[in-house]
Amino acid sequence: MNCIKAEDALILYGQSFASRLLLGTSRYESLVQLAAAIRAADPALLTVSVRRQLPGGCLGSQNAGGSFWNLLGETGRKILPNTAGCHTAREAVNTASMARELFQTNFIKLEVIGDEVNLQPDPFGLVDAARELVKLGFQVFPYCTEDWVLCTRLMDAGCEVLMPWAAPIGTGQGPRNPRGLRELRERAPQIPLIVDAGIGLPSHACQVMEWGFDGVLLNTAVSRALDPVRMASAFAEAIKGGRNAFLAGPMIVQEKAVSSTPEIGRPFASDSSRSEGPAL
Repeated sequence: MNCIKAEDALILYGQSFASRLLLGTSRYESLVQLAAAIRAADPALLTVSVRRQLPGGCLGSQNAGGSFWNLLGETGRKILPNTAGCHTAREAVNTASMARELFQTNFIKLEVIGDEVNLQPDPFGLVDAARELVKLGFQVFPYCTEDWVLCTRLMDAGCEVLMPWAAPIGTGQGPRNPRGLRELRERAPQIPLIVDAGIGLPSHACQVMEWGFDGVLLNTAVSRALDPVRMASAFAEAIKGGRNAFLAGPMIVQEKAVSSTPEIGRPFASDSSRSEGPAL
């Protein structure tokens, strides 16, 4: 059995996961393609929209819907149901309750949409729903923006994980507000932060992992690629690479050029020689 190093494990509500990639299950061309993408991505969690992917609603037919649920069971992956499509706190709470009965899990990805144009979260409804769901015993993963006040309210409501967007859902733009995301990471160093929505390329995922984010949730960037299976594999490698770079400690950015080769006759310079100054 392979052991997971402490810095490699993703801890969400006390549960440990080897992967830092979360994968959505919608908009694939076939169940075969979805299954192959799951194998290639090796995700920690699979997200499922309760309102949009109920049995009979997936892939356009009742038989496909039943097969979809069978596929989820066969993967052995933990499911993170979500409340996609909800526009009020009450809708979200009701959908979460349905998801708990269906999947026998307290995990819920909370979405309360406030704007149909960019599918931006409704900050007021999101906090209200999060507060009620925590009281009901749910372990809430709120889809939110990088706004610090909103994130603070969600943490105060009892959320132990946050899922800030990089850009509007399905756009593939990558991080639109890098400074805001990095400030959020700096101001909330202890809570797991998973970037959700707007990631389009493996380089985007690698970048946010280099900034110290704990994971990335993907759907459209994989399912709408020309080769979703290969793209799933590319994202998995990019996320691992970004995490390793973060743990390695990137070099400090310099304002001026610094020679990468030693001076002639001085192939190596020890720390002590640099600190002691010239010999007298």
